Parts: sequence; C-alpha cells; structure tokens
Amino acid sequence: MVVEGSAVSQNILNRFCSASQPTIKRCLAAALLFGVVSMVILSYYVSNNQWHSVIREPPQPSFRCHSHNKRLIKSNISATNIHTASGKLRFDPKVLVFMETQYSRLGKHICEVLEASRIKYKVEVAGKSLPLLTNHDKGKYAVIVFENYEKYLSMNKWNRGLLDKYCVEYSVGIIGFVPSKEETFVGAQLKGFPLFISTNLKLKDYYLNPSSSILRLTRAGEVHFGALPAGDWTIFKTNDSSYEALAWARPQHFVPISSEDVSPFLPVIVQDHGLFDGIHRVLFGNGFKFWLHKLLFLDSVSFLSHGKLSFPLRRYLLIDIDDIFVGEKGTRMKPADVQALLQAQERISSIVPGFHFNLGFSGKHYHRGTEEENEGDDELLAHSSKFWWFCHMWSHTKPHLYENISDLEMEMNLNHQFAQEHGIPTDSGYSVAPHHSGVYPVHEQLYEAWKRVWNIRVTSTEEYPHLHPSRFRRGFIHRNIMVLPRQTCGLYTHNLFMERYPGGAARLESSIRGGDLFYQFVFNPINVFMTHLSNYGNDRLALYTFESVIKFLQCWTNLQLSTLPPLQLAEKYFQMFPEESNPVWVNPCLDKRHLAIWSSKKSCDQLPKFLVIGPQKTGTTALYTFLSMHPTIVSNYPSAETFEEVQFFNGKNYFKGLDWYMSFFPVPINSTGNYLFEKSATYFDGDLVPLRAHALLPHAKLVTIMISPIRRAYSWYQHMRAHKDTTALKYEFYEVVTANDKAPKNLRDLRNRCLNPGLYAQHLERWLTFYPPSQLMIIDGEELKADPVAVMNKFQQFLKITPFVDFTNHLRYDPQKGFYCQVTQQNSTKCLGRNKGRHYPPIDLLAQKFLKIFYLSSNIALSKLLTRLRLPIPQWLEDDLS
Repeated sequence: MVVEGSAVSQNILNRFCSASQPTIKRCLAAALLFGVVSMVILSYYVSNNQWHSVIREPPQPSFRCHSHNKRLIKSNISATNIHTASGKLRFDPKVLVFMETQYSRLGKHICEVLEASRIKYKVEVAGKSLPLLTNHDKGKYAVIVFENYEKYLSMNKWNRGLLDKYCVEYSVGIIGFVPSKEETFVGAQLKGFPLFISTNLKLKDYYLNPSSSILRLTRAGEVHFGALPAGDWTIFKTNDSSYEALAWARPQHFVPISSEDVSPFLPVIVQDHGLFDGIHRVLFGNGFKFWLHKLLFLDSVSFLSHGKLSFPLRRYLLIDIDDIFVGEKGTRMKPADVQALLQAQERISSIVPGFHFNLGFSGKHYHRGTEEENEGDDELLAHSSKFWWFCHMWSHTKPHLYENISDLEMEMNLNHQFAQEHGIPTDSGYSVAPHHSGVYPVHEQLYEAWKRVWNIRVTSTEEYPHLHPSRFRRGFIHRNIMVLPRQTCGLYTHNLFMERYPGGAARLESSIRGGDLFYQFVFNPINVFMTHLSNYGNDRLALYTFESVIKFLQCWTNLQLSTLPPLQLAEKYFQMFPEESNPVWVNPCLDKRHLAIWSSKKSCDQLPKFLVIGPQKTGTTALYTFLSMHPTIVSNYPSAETFEEVQFFNGKNYFKGLDWYMSFFPVPINSTGNYLFEKSATYFDGDLVPLRAHALLPHAKLVTIMISPIRRAYSWYQHMRAHKDTTALKYEFYEVVTANDKAPKNLRDLRNRCLNPGLYAQHLERWLTFYPPSQLMIIDGEELKADPVAVMNKFQQFLKITPFVDFTNHLRYDPQKGFYCQVTQQNSTKCLGRNKGRHYPPIDLLAQKFLKIFYLSSNIALSKLLTRLRLPIPQWLEDDLS
C-alpha cells in the first residue's frame, strides 16, 4: 500500500512539473486566492472580536427627523390637542363600522385597528336597513365609520335622514374612506356636498397640517418624503369654509424649483367642520395602504368622539434580554458588546427616563463560551448594578417537563444561589420561564415553586390567550402572580446579523418605520418586549432595532415613553385594565404551540364532550341519572362541596385552574371511547359561563331542559323552604316574586334566583352567541318526565353515540313517586332521593297571574327563537302564552 501511494504521489508531481509555466502561475494564484477567501470565511465564524470589527460594523440608526427644517412647513407646530367636549355627551364610547361586505379588506383592517386599540365597536354590512342607534335617551355609538363613503352618500332618503338626525342630536361624527374607482374622475362633485374629488392619482411627499385640531397622537411638522404606496389616491378640492385639509401630498410628476417650494398641495384627508349640515366628518382619500393613516384614523376617532375614545399618550417600555449566559460558542456577548449595551442604555434613558435593560440569567451556562465570551460574562457581572435582573431557569430547562415540584425547586435554588454568589439582585419579584413553558398553559408546579423560592409576583408571556394575532394578547392573574402580555419585535435567537432577519433588512426597516414594531408602541400602553442575548452580540441587532424605533416614534408621534420595574409595571397594567384580572382558560389542544409547552401527562380527552347546563329545578338531576346508565357515558367524579356538580365555569372554582377541573374526570386509558360529561344546573344563566365554556370546550355539545318558567320559579321557592332557608320560610311566594329593588338584600337574592333563570330566551341567545345551534339540544322537561325513553333515544341520536341503548328495559314508572325510576338488576326500582318529586300546594293565583305577565315578553321571544331554530313549541309554552 505504501509503494502504491508513493507511486500516485510521484505521478501527480510529474504532471505538475511537466505543466507549462503560465499554468503553474495560474494555479498558484488560484491557491492564494482560495487561502485568502478561506481566512475571511473562517474569521466570520471564529469569535475573535478584532476579526469581527474588521469584517462588519454593527448597524447604526441613520435617519433623522425632518421637522426641524422649518422651511418645509411655515406654520407653527401646535401643541398636542386635547379632545374634550364642553357639554354633557349622551352616547356610549363605541364605534359603528359599516363594511361593504363581511370580507372587505379595508373593513377588516379598520376592525383590527380598533381591536388593537381596545376600542369597542359593532360591525354592520351597509345595506337597506340601519341598526338601532339609540337606547332610551342615549346614543349607542360615538363615531360612525364608512369603509366606503359612497354607501353613505347613496343611502335611501329615510335612512339617511335618520342617521343624519342621530349625528346632529347626539354630536356624533362620521369617518369616511373615499375609494378609488375603475374610471378616473377629475373634479367630480360628491353627491349633495360642495366638495369635489379627483381619483386614481399617484402621489408623493406626505405633509400634515400642523394647525389641525385633530392631531393628537400624530406629531405635526414631520414629512414623509418619497412615493406613496399605490396609484389609487383620491384628492379633495373645495372653496367652502367648512372644509380644512388634514394632510396634503404632491403629484409624483411634480419637481420643486427650490428647497422651499412645497407647492402644489393636494388635500388627501379633509376635515368637515359641520358648517354645511351640522355633522363633523373626516374623509380619507386612501385606506391603510399608507402606514400613517392608522395614526390619523385613531386621532379622528378621538376627535369625533370628543375624547371619549381617547387614550393617554404615555407608553411604558420594558425590554427583557433572555438567556443571559446561554448560547452557542461564537454567538454570545463579548466585553465590547457589553459596553455597547451600557452606552445604548444611557442613550435610551435620555428619552425614556430611568430606562434599564432587564436581564434574565441561567447560571449553569456561565463561562461556557469562548475565552472572550467568558470575559463578556464577567463584564456583565462587573456592571450588574447598572441593569435590572430576573431569574430564568438554572439550566434553561422548560418547567412543564418537571412533574415533581421538588425537582423544580432544586433548579430554582441553584439559580438563586448563583445570583447570591455573583452579586445579582434577587428581589425583583419577576421571572420568565424559558420558551414560555408553564406560564400559559398553566403548569401549577411552576407557580408554586416560583412563590416558594423567588417570591415571584410578576411574569410575562406571548401565549395568552394565543401567540397570534398579537393584538389579542392580554394579561391575567393566577395564584396571585400577575401575568403581563409580552410583545415580539421580530428578533429571535437565530437573528445574529442584519441579513439573517426574516425577510432581510428591508423588512426590518419596514417594521420599524410605520410597521408592526412601530404600531406595537402605538396600540399597547404597556410594552414588554422579548429579546435574547445573541441579539446584543454579533451585529447588536437589538440595539439598532430599539434605538431606531424610538427615534421614529419621536419623529411621528406625541407618545411619551416611560419605564417602570416589572412589579410596578404589572400593578400599573391591572390598574388600567382591571377587567383582565380574571383569566379565560383556552383549550391547549387547539394550539400547536400550547400543546408543545403542556405536560405530556395531560390529555384533552380528559375534558367533557358535553355539558348539561340547566337551569335548576327543571329535571337536570333526573337526566344526569339516566345518562349514567349508559355504558359509554361517564360523568365527573363527585365534589365534596357540590355533590354531582363541579360548578367550574360559574364561580370561584374557575380560578383554581384547568388542572383542578380536569382532576374531576377519569384519565382515559388508551382510546376508551368514553363520552365524558358534567352537569351543573347553574351554568344556564351565568353571564360569563358561555364565554368560558366555549374558550375551553368549543366543540362540546350543550343540553338544556325547559319547563314553564312559572312552575320552575315556584319549584325553586319550595326547594329553598324544604332546605330551611330563613327568607323562604319568612315570606310567601307572591311577596318574593313581587319584591322591588328597595327590599332587603336576602329577599332580592331569593327573588332573582326564582325569576332570572326562567328568562329562557335571553340566556339561550347568550349561549348561541358562542355556540352554533347544531351543538345545542333543548329538552322539554314535561316530555322528559312523561316519556324519558323517547327523550333518551333523541339524546343518543343528538350525541351520535354508540352503542345505542334501549332505555325501555332500564326505566320504569313508579306510581308512588309519580315519575320514572331506574330498574335494578333485582327488577326493582331505584328512585331519586326524598327531596325529588315532592308534591307542593297549588301556586297562589295572584302570583301565577303576576308571573304570566312577567314572563310574557320572554316567552314570546322564546317562541320566535324556537321557530327560528326549527324546533317544536312545547305545550307548556303555548299554555303560558294563551
């Protein structure tokens, strides 16, 4: 083999030596070039900071505001407008949006902006009819928006008159978007108004009117240079004093003679001061293709609602840097990166007073980088007092993988010990779990360990209720730990360099300059941004991103940026949004990301497939008993407090969390095919129950039972007497149902429990807001009592359950009880307890007459609802309506 190898080498050498001299020179040049290229590529990947500084400089924010150039706009820039009304306003702070169709693109974007800004709104498809605009003597809407202003102009005379009268009487304004047209118009008059439009124009160089009373969020004086998106702009022209331009632009073909030449101005948004017909309007010559129009739309909503739909201009900022000490060699921070971080923090704090980067550390990975990266670790610790700190996990492990809380606490204690040894503060009360694991969906062990080891009171996540769309992210409180919504800035652990940003540098710039990142600040009063250690080394991309967007915000908005430590920030958040304190548990199995950070020992097969929702005293316990006879239908385990009912969705039990609820259901063994259910009769009339149930069980089927609401109310009253309720024993039934709001609280409470569940139509409509009719079965309680076999057959067909059970052999009428009972194996009957099937004295005729009138409108609505659902009208309803 040696001889053979030598021969090959000699052969190669002979070939080389026999080559011509020019060929040899070319080979040597190629080899030299290959060596240089190899060294350059190698230097890219090695972690020597000197090589990095030669090859690439971290990007720096390069743009500046143009508003300092007073020659562009000669008017004085006005102070921020405060939108308030002098008189008392008689409308609700809500927006009515008229869309062309339910799929209209601009209409969807309008709704998204309102949603992201937490502005309540209602959508109507523009058509022949108007929705109800008033409620008693109060208007239902503060602002009316037309996705296509032509729909307003072409309304029939009757509806247009009603709408205009409403706007004048209640001081309600209109926002309209004038769309482009297939054919181009030049100087066409808007129907009925002294206003003319030209369409399908290509424009550039966008100017704002600094003296406009509308501008509040948007900063006057700035200029957007360059071509505007799309070529379908509409401009306005008028000589009427009622109209004032809010924004102008130039034709793309216009070339200025000098730097001071800003003519011709073409109005692209106009404000109607209402001098013509008493209605204030703002008309847009284009939709949201141009980023600035979202800001101007929000300002218009604020102005036309007289400040009712205005929000504070203060924005709070917290930037978390996760994974401190974590990262592959060659991707971590070096001493120069730490110094750059400190310098950037100082620059940002000049704009955001008190600003500090918030560093989350995992101590196990300390000094796991290259020699220079280890020096970077030491540099961070040397300046630890200049940052805020929070605990990650010691080994950066996902907490939901720990079923044993002791193991989880040991991990946390190691990180706590590391912090104490290296001078890292341990009292921030804030923590973030790696990969958002355990925060949501909730891993109870994480919350408990956090409290024991770190005394955590605040955390944050992007996952509640879902990662996308971000405009729906909200906060909640669980086990006294406040969970803040966390925002994304587009930077992830792999974004080491500008060119590796998803979509490239152009997409990042688009996000900063009026795109997603910019509008995160606009829409969210409190912004907690997630970044990673690697985003601050390498290209220092995070520093570029945040400094750039903060400068852009300064140029174009009047937002005032502030910061607070996490604990104070969370307290501020829930002061602003107290309604978010209570969580809404979403089904983890309907979201791939949620399922990935949920314990593998949990299964959504452990959740019920149908709910018996009540109401009380209609036969729900009898139905529960009949269902339990079916071999594949399995109920929840009994509760020590509420017996067969879990009562999860309608009370304090809901805040015990999903793990608590699932503990009431058997863990499925492989694919058992069992049909789990629960019965809680108080669900039916609970205000929040449909929302909560649908969030967790969107595909569950619902079963409700109805009897005459008069008989149901009387049955509840007698039920309370049988249970020795002092109020029921003290008052006659007629006194209870006729009690007014000045009556003692205990009497009012009894009255409400007697009367409110019987408002069937009202409660069913609330359930049908969340669930389709196909998932709802309404059982006639009288039929259930008289012929339960027929009802159970219908019920099995509704569930599409197998095997089909013939209940004829399982149920038998008991003449002593007066209802059907279960047939035992000994061929005897097993009936419900003594408290079921009681015989009550006849209802007082006066009370019966009162209740017939009380339930009349509700029963009429129920009759219409059943007809709409194509369900039969039960005999008791016909009798109550006769």
